[in-house]
Amino acid sequence: MMIMRDMKVKKIGELKLVGFRVVSPGDQYIIEIPKAAAKLKERVDEIQHLVNKQVQLGAFIAEDITADLDGYWVGMEVEKIGAIPPGMVSLTIPPQTYVSVFYQGLNHGIKDAYRDMHEWAEMNGYTRRRDLWHVERFFRFDSGEQVEVELLDTVESK
Repeated sequence: MMIMRDMKVKKIGELKLVGFRVVSPGDQYIIEIPKAAAKLKERVDEIQHLVNKQVQLGAFIAEDITADLDGYWVGMEVEKIGAIPPGMVSLTIPPQTYVSVFYQGLNHGIKDAYRDMHEWAEMNGYTRRRDLWHVERFFRFDSGEQVEVELLDTVESK
């Protein structure tokens, strides 16, 4: 069963992440991202300046602009970027405005939640920014199937 609640627009300041970048063919992300999330969970204690070790973040740009921005980042939010553990990367996302919704359900159902978000944003006069960072804040990610996540889809500020 899919549960979505609290659809709204919110502004979020700069986000700093440390974790892994996943680059794979489009249909493989649903397989590769949970692997990266599990690896990050095993190595979370190597990351300095953690905000909350119980919450993983995912970040991506919906429109492939350049090869260096292609992919999906699985990371932990940090207050500041310190030493980056071996094999990991850092990412800084500027302050942005997002349509936000909390989604609970099967991992593959996230696509339907995004579709509903996009329809809601359009009906409420917001323009989706495919060229900026979109963020997924995972509160439950220990199972590849069931997730609890806040989806943050970047929109143009009104």
